Amino acid sequence: MLARFTPASSFTSPQAVTRCLVISQQQFALYQGSFLLDPDTARFIGNVQHSLFLGYVDGEPCEVWRLEAPDDFPGLSWHGLRGLIGQVEDVIFRVLGLAQQLDGWYDTHQFCGRCGNRMQTHVNDRAMHCEPCAQTQYPKLAPCIIVLITRGEEVLLARSPRFPSGFFSTLAGFIEPSESVEESLHREVMEEVGLTVTDVEYLGSQNWPFPNSLMLGFHARYESGEIVPQPGEIEEAHWWPVDQLPHIPPRGTISRWLIDCYLARLRGQPEPPPPV
Repeated sequence: MLARFTPASSFTSPQAVTRCLVISQQQFALYQGSFLLDPDTARFIGNVQHSLFLGYVDGEPCEVWRLEAPDDFPGLSWHGLRGLIGQVEDVIFRVLGLAQQLDGWYDTHQFCGRCGNRMQTHVNDRAMHCEPCAQTQYPKLAPCIIVLITRGEEVLLARSPRFPSGFFSTLAGFIEPSESVEESLHREVMEEVGLTVTDVEYLGSQNWPFPNSLMLGFHARYESGEIVPQPGEIEEAHWWPVDQLPHIPPRGTISRWLIDCYLARLRGQPEPPPPV
């Protein structure tokens, strides 16, 4: 069992890497039950297109390696990150999430957006740098609000047209330029379901690597209005009794954590720890 991950501050390891994650087409290699491979094993899987230093897993330097055309052999399987939610150790999921975010960001920042020249990894920072025009680009996160609206023994859950049949979740949306977090929450709730809320309470956050969001989690109490789903965004939205909830997100997601925290409060039980 892994105990600790310490993120790096640059793309270059100061010492020889002893652990690596292998990614290809947004799928991670699992070999003989482990995502963390030794470099010699990883080299047999395929040619390395690029490697990025992630940090230290239990004190061992770890990189993510992207492969061009991986081979297939016994004991090797490939897994998308979404399918691993709640299925792997928290430390492993955090490292895999960081690897997917950085790999995707690196792939789309090979050339300078100002002058078009090829960029290079920054010497000291986790960034890409353009020498000709001195432009430096750092990985960026998209902040989002995610909110569970409550009404006594009921909670509001909605489904997007993209969700599987019968699946419902909390409301969420991106924070727009010039908005505060609170303004974004009230706007998103009004846009998506036509309601006003009060008693907004921040509970916690989760990095969400699909592809690069930072989810800021809230509870809010219903104040007024009738549910009017936003066309194209919300297919259905209903008040659900807390003892008759539909199919909801799995544990390990902040949406499920917001729901579980509210249920714990209603039952007078300790709140569960926040997700990774």
